[in-house]
Amino acid sequence: MGVPQRLSFVTLGARDVGRLRAFYAAWGWQERDGGSNGFAQFDLGGVRLALFPVEQLAAEAAPEEALPAPGAWSGVTLAVNVATREDVDAVIEVAVAAGARLVAAAVDRGWGGRSGYLADPEGTRWEVAWLPGLELS
Repeated sequence: MGVPQRLSFVTLGARDVGRLRAFYAAWGWQERDGGSNGFAQFDLGGVRLALFPVEQLAAEAAPEEALPAPGAWSGVTLAVNVATREDVDAVIEVAVAAGARLVAAAVDRGWGGRSGYLADPEGTRWEVAWLPGLELS
């Protein structure tokens, strides 16, 4: 048996779960029932985004390592792909209005699409992208 080729959960270690819950709700995302300021989940089209206190997550996943500095980039980006080139700019505008910080304005990319980057209130980087030919479900 090999490792199943799928992504089931993305868990963000949060310094303030309540603040991130409110931030993603402001994006228009529906939280799953049973959430709290200690743990929250959002269904994202087959993948679940979880928010969990960073200290507790570190105790499980990185017990020998120091926590990253607040707001520091982790080296990981998450992406929301959209249906059209124009949607990139529109979605970025909505996300910034909800409290995201614009990291890099949307531009046409050498790979044929368009994308820009945002940071949530704790520094997690999100790419908003249009990729020609990508079928969205």
